[in-house]
Amino acid sequence: MANSRTKSARSAGTRKTPRWVWVLAVAALAIAAIGWFYRAPITGTAGAGTAYAARVACSCRFVGGRNLEDCGKDLLPGMELITLKEDVDAKSVTARFPFIISETATYRKGYGCVLEKWRD
Repeated sequence: MANSRTKSARSAGTRKTPRWVWVLAVAALAIAAIGWFYRAPITGTAGAGTAYAARVACSCRFVGGRNLEDCGKDLLPGMELITLKEDVDAKSVTARFPFIISETATYRKGYGCVLEKWRD
């Protein structure tokens, strides 16, 4: 009789969590920990890459007179995640690395394209 109560309590109450859920949770925590540990090099490299991309694309667009899609071809290999967006009225190009950083370069007559001041 005690055995039948235990079975019915188990089936009515909690169910065992599938193994893949635990594996996924552990993998997500490991990725988060690695990202936290390497955050400074990641943001530093992403910041340099977006600044470079913004400056090069701005010069290409507003000094060279090419369209932005064509200017995207001038970026170095490995910079495929960086997206470019232009503001024709402000004569600026913003480069973004997803979820990390964005940088803007603006055309100034006599100076060419210059980056906005970096924020600490």
